[in-house]
This record gives sequence, C-alpha cells and structure tokens, in this order.
Amino acid sequence: MRWLEVRRHAPTKKGTARGRGSHLSAHGVALARAVGAELGPFAFVVTSTSPRAIETAVAMGWAVDDTADMPSGYVPGEVEHHDQWGWPQPYVRYAELIAGGGELADVAAEHRNIWTETVRSVPDGMTALVVAHGGSIEPALVSCLPDADHASWGAPFSHLDGVRLDFEDGRFVSAQLHRAPSAASPRT
Repeated sequence: MRWLEVRRHAPTKKGTARGRGSHLSAHGVALARAVGAELGPFAFVVTSTSPRAIETAVAMGWAVDDTADMPSGYVPGEVEHHDQWGWPQPYVRYAELIAGGGELADVAAEHRNIWTETVRSVPDGMTALVVAHGGSIEPALVSCLPDADHASWGAPFSHLDGVRLDFEDGRFVSAQLHRAPSAASPRT
C-alpha cells in the first residue's frame, strides 16, 4: 500500500500585495507550518507550478521534488469560479458533471493521472504529497473514487484542507478528508 496526501495551498496576500502567482501571506506561512508539523514524512513532493503551491510545500517543511502544470477546475460553461461554494453537495455535483463527459471530466482525469504517477513514484509503504488548488482537487478526488459516498464528504477544500488517499493494486481505494485549523477566507 502507498498513500497520497493532497492539500490545497495556504492563504495568500490580498490586494496590491498579492503579486503575480499569489504569494503566501504571513498567516498562510504560519498555518502551513502548523499543518506541516502534523504531516509526513513524504518520500516525494509535487506541487502545481504556481508560487503559492510551491511556497506552501516549503512552508510545511517539505522540499519540492517536482512541479506539474495542473489545469484549473473552473471550466467556463460547466463550473464558474467558486461555484462549488454555493452547491449544497459539491462532490455529488462534481460527480454529475464528470459523468456528463465535458471538459471538466478531462481536467479531473488529468489531475487523477498526475496523482497516480506521483504516488506510483514512491516505494511501497511510503507517502507522497501533492499541493494543488481548490476547484481542481474536488473533481479530481471524485474522479479517483467515482463510487464513493460523495454526499458524505462535506464542504469543498478551504486553504490547507486535504485528503489522504489509499493507493493499492494500481488504484485509489479510499480517502480520508482532513480540515485545516482556522484558515482565512476559503475562496481566495
């Protein structure tokens, strides 16, 4: 058995301080340190190419082994920016959208492939870490476990929320969602 921990990036700076790539705020760094102290060890760490994802892994205490281009889960005409926050059962809605076979299904499959290759890169008995973005983690998670009880998964991912996936016999077999302590606004 292998495990994959997936976490949403930490809170970023706001307003003009935000900058290109949305760098982490001081609160984001502190929260990432607190969450990172409770996790690991990780045999391999992959983040999106965005500075906020890379900075999150480093602030959590983990060197980044690789970055990957991770497409946005916000697909015009299917899922607009932060739509998932208004859905009463976001994972059920993602499952419905993915079953429709549109561009979101392709995005979810691309993330599932990144996650699968990342967890396959670690030896049996070890864990890998992926740091990604809200709006893309949720559909990827549904894609990894299409037959799960999506209604039981609750809210979308806020900053530093995550999921630990069990990977066995070449596939994801179960997931445990974890919520981070007192993150800032979930939508930025």
